[in-house]
Amino acid sequence: MASFPNSVNENEIGKAKFIGELLVPVAPFDQKSGRETWTVAFAPDGSYFAWSQGHRIVTLVPWSKCLKNFVGECSNGAGPQRLSRQNSEGGTVVPVGEPREHTIDCGDVVWGLAFGSSVPEKQSRCVNIEWHRFKFGQDQLLLATGLNNGRVKIWDVYTGKLLLNLMDHTDIVRDLTFAPDGSLMLVSASRDKTLRVWDLKDDGNMVKVLRGHQNWVYCSAFSPDSSVLCSVGASKSVFLWDMDKYSLIRKLEGHHNDVVSCEFSPDGALLATASYDTRVIIWDPHVGTVLLELVHLFPPPSPIFAGGANDRWVRSVAFCHDGRHIASITDDRMVRFWTIDEKSPKAIAPLTNGLCCAFSTDGSVLAAGSRDGSVHFWACPKSIASLQHLCRMALRRVMSTQQVQTLPIPPRIRSYLSYQDL
Repeated sequence: MASFPNSVNENEIGKAKFIGELLVPVAPFDQKSGRETWTVAFAPDGSYFAWSQGHRIVTLVPWSKCLKNFVGECSNGAGPQRLSRQNSEGGTVVPVGEPREHTIDCGDVVWGLAFGSSVPEKQSRCVNIEWHRFKFGQDQLLLATGLNNGRVKIWDVYTGKLLLNLMDHTDIVRDLTFAPDGSLMLVSASRDKTLRVWDLKDDGNMVKVLRGHQNWVYCSAFSPDSSVLCSVGASKSVFLWDMDKYSLIRKLEGHHNDVVSCEFSPDGALLATASYDTRVIIWDPHVGTVLLELVHLFPPPSPIFAGGANDRWVRSVAFCHDGRHIASITDDRMVRFWTIDEKSPKAIAPLTNGLCCAFSTDGSVLAAGSRDGSVHFWACPKSIASLQHLCRMALRRVMSTQQVQTLPIPPRIRSYLSYQDL
């Protein structure tokens, strides 16, 4: 079996531009802790990059400095960014210098990472807000870490201070995700078969337990408007949750093996899920239909073979912020860059033992973590989005598929706006 169809010449596929890597320093860490980089994350404002480099350690790197070291100059030509921070206990705003690199010892193996930033207008759901211990300012930047012992620890990114220690899971916390609306609602996905919703503006109190998975939960992702949560795990189903009612909307069926990664497109109109069945499926989350399949093994395997231990497990998928590019990490030692209007990769790059990936905030760089604790970076293939695509994204940010279908417009345009032409 091959990684590409017979109609595609691998030598003619573009090669992604490698721009740098971050390696784990040689140090006598506790050997009972793993070396794997299970997760990588970029801060919402692009100020920091974080990765779990193994051995209980999370490293925070100023992204502009990191990128400058890779390419020789800042991509935007700007000087060092000046930051200010508000003390999380309600103190005054204290000016600080440029972001600095530092490490955090989390006390156990780190499986999940997520950055969160606050919007003061987003109030806590708790009535007694005056009793809160922490008051997060607009420039507050938090890092949540999910640990091997089932705990979730919340850190102040600028100081490295531990703010909260959330204890309720009974097994590994595999993934974390903040609501993108600035409400500091945090969802943790665990091997204890549950998702738990935490309100950090209410001192980290747990709001709800989402039950429905019959096995480990691997990953979760919010829609851009924070109204829907997608969760996937050690089953063939994709779960969609209403985060206003904390209820299950629907389950999407189509994968033949464990589903391990998921992410919404920037306009919320598409949902990408990666599975051990060698495929990435692009769904319409509003109606639950399959729009596109990105295949990593040819000829496509039968459901029985795809459901077993094949050598093309897809480990991670990420949506670029331009809404057009998708990256996937697979066990065939390859990173693939796709576009939503093509069924074969636009660019590829070699990567041994890749585990996770994430695009930078501006979508220009892909970071991928591996089993040896290192992180590798590639430039996202450059292309100019059409005016039609930009208009489609703007419209789909505020309209669901059902609303688009009711518009009095020609069927061809309606199909384009619904992404049915993929």
